[in-house]
Amino acid sequence: MDSQKNENLLNLALETPEEERERSLELNVGFDEQERTWEVIVKYHGSLDELEEKNIRVEELIAGYAILTVPESEMGLLTSTEQIEYVEKPKRLFFEDLPGRGESCVAPGSQIASRLTGRGVLTAVIDSGIDYFHRDFRNPDGSTRIRYLWDQALGREFTAQQINLALDAGSRAEAYEIVPSIDVSGHGTAVAGIAAGNGGTGGAYYAGVAVDSELLIVKLGTPRADSFPRTTELMRAVTYAVNKSIDLKMPVAINLSFGNTYGNHDGTSLLERFLDNASEIGRSVICVGSGNEGAAGGHVSGRITSQESQNNSLTETVYGNDNNVMPNMTVTELIVGSYETALNVQLWKEYVDRYRVTLQSPEGERFTVDSDRPGKQTYELGQVTILVYNGEPAPYLTAQEIYFDFLPAQGATFLRSGIWTFLLEPVKVVTGKYTFYLPSETARGTSTRFVRSTPDVTLTIPSTASKVVTVGAYDITYESYADFSGRGYLFQDQVNSRTVDSFVKPDLVAPGVDVLAPSRDGGYTAVTGTSFATPYVTGAAALLMEWGIVQGNDPYLYGEKVKAYLRKGAQPIRGEQVYPNPRVGYGKLCVSESIPGKYAFSR
Repeated sequence: MDSQKNENLLNLALETPEEERERSLELNVGFDEQERTWEVIVKYHGSLDELEEKNIRVEELIAGYAILTVPESEMGLLTSTEQIEYVEKPKRLFFEDLPGRGESCVAPGSQIASRLTGRGVLTAVIDSGIDYFHRDFRNPDGSTRIRYLWDQALGREFTAQQINLALDAGSRAEAYEIVPSIDVSGHGTAVAGIAAGNGGTGGAYYAGVAVDSELLIVKLGTPRADSFPRTTELMRAVTYAVNKSIDLKMPVAINLSFGNTYGNHDGTSLLERFLDNASEIGRSVICVGSGNEGAAGGHVSGRITSQESQNNSLTETVYGNDNNVMPNMTVTELIVGSYETALNVQLWKEYVDRYRVTLQSPEGERFTVDSDRPGKQTYELGQVTILVYNGEPAPYLTAQEIYFDFLPAQGATFLRSGIWTFLLEPVKVVTGKYTFYLPSETARGTSTRFVRSTPDVTLTIPSTASKVVTVGAYDITYESYADFSGRGYLFQDQVNSRTVDSFVKPDLVAPGVDVLAPSRDGGYTAVTGTSFATPYVTGAAALLMEWGIVQGNDPYLYGEKVKAYLRKGAQPIRGEQVYPNPRVGYGKLCVSESIPGKYAFSR
């Protein structure tokens, strides 16, 4: 069933028996065991009506994207349907937060922009939901500031009127009979509070940025109780937010504080391209956190020639078990910690380059993959089954992926711990570039990591989309880059001539270490991560759109123009000498310097 229309991961999943997919971290994502259906994302043109006649459920989004629910037996139809251009399976999404470290707090956004409050602008928070009881999200008379709340898990949309009825019910138990949407983790509540909380009874000290903005909340659904949201839920939510903005004739600032590590990180996946297209519809700004993979040890990048390698990998003479010498191998060592039940490794390279890739187990067993041999291969090393998929370029992708899925062998529970070694032998080298990625830190043990990791190009997807505002984190206490924050471009020699275009990521940084945010118990707590840096910029975008669109100073202040103003207003940060750079982009957020003429701050 291999098809050039399908992404590599989907092709591998369709070729892999279900019992093996169930042991994998990614391969079974999107498959419904009870209904025997696949949920997939497609880019298409024309009409998909003919698919609905074949028992395929079609959910059209925006800009030529759709989510299809396809019976397992009918997946081959997608290949033969001319209107379908490309197909991807969903990926899991992970929130970008870390445990708090201390009790520091950040000066509220209302003090930054005393004359702008976000009035007339929607702030859309797509996350884990919201504690709608919290005073931060209520007007002085006690009524809600939430215009709409869509709970994907419940499959229900709640209006401001329904939420107000719930608030008037007397107790939480009675309120949940009317609006039963609960933010179990508190993540969405914290994010919404930083972007647009009004400080509740605590006033300005606890206030967020766009204190008078109306809230549009989407609680992401999860396919199973113990699962994570997926990219399909995200795409539905963004479509909803953009359409609501158009219906209400209000500009919208959209906050996305999650991501994943699967992909080439170059903006070519359907999710990244979808967000770029969505950002061109209506009057919107989409802000995305850069992720917390900067210091997680989940990435290695380098460049090799026939003689040597660069950038944190070793080139050395390696001796096999039979003492045969293998010269000029580039060595990348991976520590697999104890009790890992599954793991995957992505190797991305330029298609013009040809390598032989050898994987060696901790015991010294090995197999070799030729990057010119496409398709699925299966190997056994000790008590580990390794599925390998050699990808090819796709209609939207020039790079080649070699994907390794580590599964416990039949009868085993965990992977073999120890040091696994990837050896790259150059056969034909043109660019010599390569990158390795592990799953997000949330999906693996803390001891599982590359020995010599590379912090650059650790942005999570979809913060790599070209037209979103990508937000990293800094520590306001020390005014320094937060080392966990995802970083941008690696190959500096190719970036120098492009540092003014959208290739620069992140765009800027905002406070993300021990920032004070509303908690789901009604109080406030210190939180850390790019999840919580992002809403500062989302709130700032709402202020800019209020100044431009609502107040009539610039009716075209949305999309890329907001990004340009935020970049221009960004301020230097201690320890960073050159701007833009892969750690902090153009610098730290400064709303007062981002508005032309400082109109809102001079009166």
